[in-house]
Amino acid sequence: MNIALFGYGKMGKMIEALAVQKNHTIVAKIDVDTTEIDFSTIDVAIDFSQPSAAYTNIKMCLENNTPIISGTTGWLHKYEDAVALCNQNNGAFIYASNFSLGVNLFFELNDYLAKMMANLRDYKVSLEEIHHTQKLDAPSGTAITLAEAVIQNTGYTDWKLDGKEEGILPITALREGDVPGTHSIRYTSPVDTIEIKHTAHNREGFALGALTAAEWIIGKHGVFTMKDVLHIRR
Repeated sequence: MNIALFGYGKMGKMIEALAVQKNHTIVAKIDVDTTEIDFSTIDVAIDFSQPSAAYTNIKMCLENNTPIISGTTGWLHKYEDAVALCNQNNGAFIYASNFSLGVNLFFELNDYLAKMMANLRDYKVSLEEIHHTQKLDAPSGTAITLAEAVIQNTGYTDWKLDGKEEGILPITALREGDVPGTHSIRYTSPVDTIEIKHTAHNREGFALGALTAAEWIIGKHGVFTMKDVLHIRR
C-alpha cells in the first residue's frame, strides 16, 4: 500500500515507522513547504496536520480520487463540507477525533453510561482532559466527542471550556509535560462520584489505529467512522 502522509510531525513519523514494519511504502511526506503532489502514486492518505490545513488536505485528496484518513482536530466547522465533497466525488473518507482502539471502546462506554444516568438528576457531570503542552487545540477532539455523547443522552444542552452555567457541561483542559492523552468523565452527587477514565500510555495506539483505518478503507466509497473499521455496533 502506497501512503501519503499529510503532516510529518510526531504522529506522522510514528505512522511511517509502523507502516514500514507492515511492508507499506510512504510515497509522500506533505508538509507546509510542499508545492507538488503526484496523486497517481498514492493509494491512501493519512492526515495529521494542522487545523488550518486539514480541510484543504481532505479536499485535495477527495478531488483526486484518493481515500483519506484524518486525525487532525480543530477544523470540524468544515466537517459537513467534507462529507458533501466526499459524496459528490464518490470518495472515501474517515475522520476520527481519536483512532485508538481503547478510546473507541471508551466512547461506547461513555455513551452507555450517559444513557443510564440520564434520569438521575442529583448527579452533575464534568469532563477533564490532559494532554502534552504542544497540543494546539483545547479542549481535545476526543473530549468534544465524549461531551457530545453526554449531551445527546442527558439534559445538558451544550459544553463549554471551564463552564459554570446550569445545563452546560464543563470541560477542563490541562496541558502538562508529554502526556499522550487522559480523559475522565465524572458524575458527582452529594453522596458519591462515578468516574470513567481512559489513559493512553503512548501515542503508538493512535498511529496503529490510523494505519488500520487506512488499510480498511482501500476499495471502499463513502464516509465512515472507526465504528465501521472496528465493527463496533450495539
